[in-house]
Amino acid sequence: MKALTYQGTRDVRVETVPDPSLVADDDIILRVTATAICGSDLHIYRGKIPGMKDGDILGHEFMGIVEAAGPGVERVKVGDRVVIPFVIACGECFHCLLNEYSACETTNPGHGAAMNAKGIKPPAALFGYSHLYGGVPGGQAELVRVPKANVGPFAVPDVLSDEQVLFLSDILPTGYQAVINAGIKQGSTVAIFGAGPVGCMAAASARMLGAETIFMIDHNQYRLDFARATYGVVPINFDEQDDPAEVIVEATSGRGVDASIDAVGFEAKGSTTETVLTNLKLEGSSGKVLRQCIAATRRGGIVSVPGVYAGFIHGFLFGDAFDKGLTFKMGQTHVQALLPELLEAIGEGKLAPEVIISHRMSLADAAKGYDIFNKREDDCRKVVLTP
Repeated sequence: MKALTYQGTRDVRVETVPDPSLVADDDIILRVTATAICGSDLHIYRGKIPGMKDGDILGHEFMGIVEAAGPGVERVKVGDRVVIPFVIACGECFHCLLNEYSACETTNPGHGAAMNAKGIKPPAALFGYSHLYGGVPGGQAELVRVPKANVGPFAVPDVLSDEQVLFLSDILPTGYQAVINAGIKQGSTVAIFGAGPVGCMAAASARMLGAETIFMIDHNQYRLDFARATYGVVPINFDEQDDPAEVIVEATSGRGVDASIDAVGFEAKGSTTETVLTNLKLEGSSGKVLRQCIAATRRGGIVSVPGVYAGFIHGFLFGDAFDKGLTFKMGQTHVQALLPELLEAIGEGKLAPEVIISHRMSLADAAKGYDIFNKREDDCRKVVLTP
């Protein structure tokens, strides 16, 4: 089959690789009909994620048709059209029984031994995302082996197109969980840092839940223009405003927003000190966006973090967060728990995640798609690939 493989920093290639096969009784083989390039894939592309090996198959946003199923699969059958959550969960461990699927204790054997030696449970395995997360081949391919098929694959109705439901795999539930974690309700005010796909899905979700005012902060004007036209946000360009938090506080009677959402994560451009420390590998993440979130949020408010972070952060300003009495909620998305309500919202027309798509390409052109998305060329918001 054809698949997009990692070959080093900024080097991905579509190659011919062996077809996957059933390994466990509860595996399925999926024939991919649509897959997408995620902002998290760009962290890998830029060489920022450890544990990658040459030849690893990328991609964790995908869907398709069940082509084969193991004898233990009961949830889906051959011929079903399904979306695959990017988190691989067993459905039976301590965390899965609490609907905390991204904390599944059993699906990540690769990194688990080293972590468990320190008394720490490993994170759940993810598709196409580093051997730190299980090294499971991803979905930017013609075929994918999907383990734990009685927990992950989610059947979708034929009346909805692939583009309408594809983002149930990651960015839509990730944005939605960020908004839920932020406590957004009717009349809320929220600042969303990052107008990328997750930030936009958070804006859409916040609107659906009744947010009154949404500030959105980014340094790509075309993204801000799209978000303003599509979700009615108040745009703030980071390149034009040195201190967006100050603008937000002034616009909210000197109080700040009810919640801030950090949809940027560890690759935010930080201070000179942070850049030096990151290059020396003395810290792994920029704290610039988190500092802005703390400053923009009112006393007693919430900071919600769907953006990926790694390692130490310089200048976290924990004292300011304590003084304000802020609550922080963060982490990978418990996708499986959110899919039924999100599918219903799409079916009822309350959410239209497909509007984020700007580029449609064949899998054969995936390397070009990565390059365009990485460079923010051609007003690129989201790339969908068709095998």
